[in-house]
Amino acid sequence: MRVGFLSALSFRGKINLGIAAIVVVFGLFTAILVSNLVTGSLLAESKKRGSSMVLNLAGRAEEQLLTRDYLRLKKTVDQYKALGETVEYAFILDKDGLVLAHTFADGFPSGLKKVNTEPDGDAVGILLLDTGRLLVYDFSAGVHIGDNRIGTARIGLSRQEVQRTGRRLFLAIFAITGAGALLSLILGSFFARNVTRRINLLRASAEEIMRGNLDVQVGTARGRNCWEVMNCGLENCPAYGDLRRRCWYMAGTLCPACANTESEDKRESCKSCPVYQQNAGDEIQSLAEAFDVMAATLKDHIGELETARRGLARQEQLLHTVFDVTPDLVSLQDERLVYRLVNKAFRRYFSLSGEEVVGRTDKDIFPSGQGVLSEDENRQILETGMPLSKEIYVQRGENRRWFHVVKVPVYDGEPADSARPPRIIGLLLTARDISVIKRYQEQLIQSQKMEDLGKLAGGVAHEINTPLGIILGYSQILLEDLPKDSREREDVAVIEKQTQVCRKIVADLLGFSRQMESSWAEVDLNESIREVVALVRHIFQQERVFIEMQLDDGVPPIRGDKEKLKQVWLNLLSNAFDAIGADGTMVIRTKLCKHRRRVVVTVADTGKGISQDHMAQIFDPFFTTKPVGAGTGLGLSVSFGIIKDHKGKISAVSPAPVEYLGMGQEDGRPVGPGTVFIIELPLTDEGLPEDECLDI
Repeated sequence: MRVGFLSALSFRGKINLGIAAIVVVFGLFTAILVSNLVTGSLLAESKKRGSSMVLNLAGRAEEQLLTRDYLRLKKTVDQYKALGETVEYAFILDKDGLVLAHTFADGFPSGLKKVNTEPDGDAVGILLLDTGRLLVYDFSAGVHIGDNRIGTARIGLSRQEVQRTGRRLFLAIFAITGAGALLSLILGSFFARNVTRRINLLRASAEEIMRGNLDVQVGTARGRNCWEVMNCGLENCPAYGDLRRRCWYMAGTLCPACANTESEDKRESCKSCPVYQQNAGDEIQSLAEAFDVMAATLKDHIGELETARRGLARQEQLLHTVFDVTPDLVSLQDERLVYRLVNKAFRRYFSLSGEEVVGRTDKDIFPSGQGVLSEDENRQILETGMPLSKEIYVQRGENRRWFHVVKVPVYDGEPADSARPPRIIGLLLTARDISVIKRYQEQLIQSQKMEDLGKLAGGVAHEINTPLGIILGYSQILLEDLPKDSREREDVAVIEKQTQVCRKIVADLLGFSRQMESSWAEVDLNESIREVVALVRHIFQQERVFIEMQLDDGVPPIRGDKEKLKQVWLNLLSNAFDAIGADGTMVIRTKLCKHRRRVVVTVADTGKGISQDHMAQIFDPFFTTKPVGAGTGLGLSVSFGIIKDHKGKISAVSPAPVEYLGMGQEDGRPVGPGTVFIIELPLTDEGLPEDECLDI
């Protein structure tokens, strides 16, 4: 409880209380000690004085006893009684113990002559007597004539007076101590106030620093700045113009007398410097200067941290920008395989927001089987440090893509740093969509196959074309010679007709092998399409198959073979009609891509579509799903070759996307699944541009 009371006191109160306690305790101790010493000295002196007085009285009483002059003896003892207040009594006894003279006014106490009556020789007998009223030192000395003792002299000195003197001295010392304590309190309070005021300034400074105000300055202002004292004017000195720091707290100052450090050594080395001697203060001043330096240093450090934070924020923003503009899927996982960063392409492909990915694992995001498989694969990379590169085929609903996936471990240092083995802290994944490359590869393989087949077909067609011509010629001659309605004429007509079919097949084979001559000129695509549509529209409408044309009037002419292109349109429309059968729609569109280097023609139908198993074979020669005798399977192959001759590209999508099927559903006509053929033709001799047409 006492400690709590002291703790509750202010520092100033503690200083005052401490000073007062020290002065009072020291004063009491001094007063008691001095009082005891003085009392002891007074008692010893009183004993010496009493011994001397009783010997003197015995010497003076000697003659008076011999002459029996009792009157003078009485005067003599009265004279000793009158020597001071401490003399309580004096009296003379004869050798028989009779009282010859005394100073007692109320009669001699009979008991007194029985004590202290036998001093040895010239020695003085001293005995402390308690009279009931006071304490008295009784001094006794013999009165001698030669060796004969003729009487005894007695003097009583009061001890109370000695004690009163000691008490008075004690009180005097105590009073002086009290006055000293009061003076100490006044002076201590003055110094404590000065000290606590400066400490309060330090406390206020610390509180301001805690509140974030680092511009506080609690150190006293300097009388003269260092550059004024040294008259140096060195503006490149770190201390020049700095009003918040003392130069002995700063490194790199140009004062030759001071060490070039920030440690205590510099402060020691600066003690002989005039700047230090004029501006240095006591310990509290040093503490205040240290506070100022600490606040200034902390402010500089916070400024550096803020600059570094802004730099990191800019770098992070730059990193996010680089990540987001990258078309590849990019993700960064930490060592626990928790996603820390994903780019926009990643979020868009998986239709997830950043909050749905960051902070989660593969198991949280993907279906259970895929998530477990991916996490096992990633964990193996983290354990072995071996990167992974692979191509995967992903199908998400109707969206099918090929990706080239690269997974590499992320280290926290340079892998070549042998001093500190690097630690794997994460996993970086990049996935590039290589569907276009894969499609180009397939088209390249298809082209090579078509070229080989074309050469074979062309050679065969060339070899059988001449015999067929001879057969056709002879059969036509026979038809002219044979009579009408004859059996032989009908047989020859069958031969002539089948030979014509064979010639048609041979012509298609020659066309497929591109051994037919082309006529290159500027072609209006829209016009060529209208001509073909006009040719077949009436026939198709008989089966309630309608053709809808959405032709872009901004399509410029291209350089090509108009008749061969019309053959392509005719093949596509014939196939669409066969796929629909009856009650359907065809939609033909032309469009100029925004970069104006490509023209796109799409032919969509609402037919039965193409199965996925057949998609890779539709451009193969002689491949057909039509019944035997209903088609040769060369239409799309020939169309493929014609478009390739025009440096274009033809592809198919089935089921056809709804946007290619026009307004068929709104006007009551059935829709899909259907197929859409997409023909891309270049507008320049360089062929199709590398960038895709986003309008497709």
